[in-house]
Amino acid sequence: MLSRTADNLFWMCRHIERAENTARMLGVNLTMSLLPRSPQSLAQSWQAVLRISELQHAYADRCGDVDPRTIMQFMVRDADNPSSIYACIRACRENARAVRGSLTTEVWETCNTTWLEMLRLLAEGQLERNPDAFFDWIKFRAHLTRGVMAGTMLDDEALHFMRLGSHLERADNTARLLDVKFHEQPDNTSTGGHQAQDFYRWSAILAAVSGLEVYRKVYRDVISPERVAELLILRADMPSSLLACMRALSRDLQHVANQRSRETGRLAGKLRAELEYGRVEDILRAGLHRYLENFLARINDLGNRISRDFLVPLTT
Repeated sequence: MLSRTADNLFWMCRHIERAENTARMLGVNLTMSLLPRSPQSLAQSWQAVLRISELQHAYADRCGDVDPRTIMQFMVRDADNPSSIYACIRACRENARAVRGSLTTEVWETCNTTWLEMLRLLAEGQLERNPDAFFDWIKFRAHLTRGVMAGTMLDDEALHFMRLGSHLERADNTARLLDVKFHEQPDNTSTGGHQAQDFYRWSAILAAVSGLEVYRKVYRDVISPERVAELLILRADMPSSLLACMRALSRDLQHVANQRSRETGRLAGKLRAELEYGRVEDILRAGLHRYLENFLARINDLGNRISRDFLVPLTT
């Protein structure tokens, strides 16, 4: 497969995944903002949305003070913000248009319709009138896109590059979400877990990755920081966990491997093995923030290596 084609397929799926992740974070933050909270706590939660996407400096330069309405517009409508929902859906559609010959008609029509319908909803003021409904629609379209891909695409290199993009972006988002949310409290994450504000904090983290019902089914107990970390890092049966993403990433790398990608495959396998045999007690004892920073550095390195081995290299 041509590197340009693989690059478009890879980024098409990264962008739709990023749009969904952004919609999830904003939706959860919006719900949490309705709870009785101090102004300082409310401002910190909205600042966390910017930190997760590493956009706090860009936002400060262009928008100034932290304001929930302004952040919502910045993260949804701003065409110049590469992580906004608008920019991600637009990029997904443009990448799909560039490789229409490698996609089924159903996949292309799904991407194109998502873009056109989003423009209509934004023009009609759906975001301002009912933001929860808008975010649910974004999540539904992302689910639909992945489902159409799985149901209509040939199981060949094109699909594997698409999956690589999805799982790389999902792992990155889960790690960033955990890092920012856990970093909001002291390192001794085992304390304060039974306070009401902590309960809502952990519930918000789980809701942002559709993990609240999964948590209750797996643990059948009160939400605790240790178990939230275990679920989202080490549980292979949790779709958005770091281990689940790395297992899928390693499998797809094996399917598209070439002579240049041997080291990339080895590093991905090493990271997967560390997660498979890791223990949450060891991770928390060493420091969750440090662990997640290391994971993000390694997953970013894998993304760069995949670009060098298969795709159009990223410019630095």
